[in-house]
Amino acid sequence: MAKTVSSNSASAVYMRFLRLVKALEGSGDAPQIDANESALLNALAERWHAGHPMTIMQAMALSDLGSPATLHRRIMRLRQLGMIDAVEDKSDTRIRHLVLTASAVDYFEKLSKSLRSAVSAAV
Repeated sequence: MAKTVSSNSASAVYMRFLRLVKALEGSGDAPQIDANESALLNALAERWHAGHPMTIMQAMALSDLGSPATLHRRIMRLRQLGMIDAVEDKSDTRIRHLVLTASAVDYFEKLSKSLRSAVSAAV
């Protein structure tokens, strides 16, 4: 017999969060990125938020997210969507760091708001 899950359980909160994210993505108020682009954006955001933005070469070496050619296409797509930008290194102009744009920060703020909403509904 299947176990009944409480609406306040961690899994129920997470499912509520996923529904809110899906609604956000369907509203046209969020960029239309696929799961692979989202995984790359999350990896870039982690490093950017820690104050150590990833270089293009470092991003292309994320072999768990795809081949270098595939990652290059995903980087270009995120740039076209205005989610990331490539900024020259101040000490070496051959190096470009991938940084989040205001659009990406806004996107993460909306995701954060969805998470807070899902958690507060469980309290």
